Amino acid sequence: MTKSPRILHLHSTFDAGGKELRSVRLMNEWGKAAEHSIVSGDLDRRGAAYMIAKKVKVRWPKFPSLTGRPTPGRLAAIAKAMAGYDLICTYNWGAIDAVMAHTIFADAYKLPPLVHHEDGFNEDEAGRLKRRRNWYRRIALGRTAALVVPSATLEDIALNVWDQPRSRVRRIPNGIDTRAFAAPPKRDILPRLLKRKGEFWVGSLAGLRAVKQQDMLVRTIEGLPMEWQLVIAGEGPEREVLLAEAERIGVEDRVHLPGFVSDPQKLVGLFDVFALSSQSEQFPISVVEAMAAGLPIVAPRVGDIGAMVSSENGPLLVDPGDERALERSLAQLAADPAERKRIGAANKKKAREEFDERKMIERYRGLYWGLMDKYPRPAASAPAREA
Repeated sequence: MTKSPRILHLHSTFDAGGKELRSVRLMNEWGKAAEHSIVSGDLDRRGAAYMIAKKVKVRWPKFPSLTGRPTPGRLAAIAKAMAGYDLICTYNWGAIDAVMAHTIFADAYKLPPLVHHEDGFNEDEAGRLKRRRNWYRRIALGRTAALVVPSATLEDIALNVWDQPRSRVRRIPNGIDTRAFAAPPKRDILPRLLKRKGEFWVGSLAGLRAVKQQDMLVRTIEGLPMEWQLVIAGEGPEREVLLAEAERIGVEDRVHLPGFVSDPQKLVGLFDVFALSSQSEQFPISVVEAMAAGLPIVAPRVGDIGAMVSSENGPLLVDPGDERALERSLAQLAADPAERKRIGAANKKKAREEFDERKMIERYRGLYWGLMDKYPRPAASAPAREA
């Protein structure tokens, strides 16, 4: 019997964000076909772990710190800890020292291939990439087997800013089970929030972080008719700031922060409009989820959002930071239910045609197992039935 490959995943945190949930989806898809060791640089932030299926074999090994000065001794210790696996997967800037350790010490410790994944940037690089980090990435990525990015924007950065060869860069757009998001929702899905008859929701799925600029969404709800509510599902350090802003302008009864929702496919269908106000995005999976649910999107033109939405939805997008334009787009949709339906249908069609998860899963399967060529690839699961 062939032994299952051992894959090491290195994350700065394993909170329930886009890259972590994608990792979990792939682990669950492959089940017992691989063994996974997960490192979270912050042990208190491992919320995505609760979504890993019981059939998946997972370990949480002790590992050297992923942060600190990149001294030879520290990098050597990281490299030594990466030995003995069949594939190493690193994620974002928070794991870049492990990528550097692999480039320097791969031969000394007989390390397996490494795939680095870049999904976007935090607040400190939202507006502009840091020159020293670009320089460090160029060197660190020198011996990676592949650099995976989900967006055309990041692909361009990888090729032209980080100077990576075309053969190394793989663009794999994020995908979802589009049919699951098309299922009719229940009005009482949230424990303490019921969607009432005659009520409309502007909804968002995002961490409550400064880069998301959700205080703008709080203020825009003031200009919409009274039957419109704002629901932002997610957790983060900006929670109290947003609640205080809602109270300051007198809309605290219309702004709802229900926290992290583990089954977004059960919630998104309750939204009437999906909105983002982020300063920086790349390929936000929440936009795909909203499209699959048949919703119109109001969001800034950042990252790949302009290319993701349907052409019918394009005029609703706004410049990043333009609060008045954001409010105008929301008001336009609030006043025109037929327009919401027309644009939502176009988004739903595009999501099914271009962003279904089967394509994403097959590309990751081909990449990972192609690098671990001594192991047979796990069989593909049957596609979901039409909703």
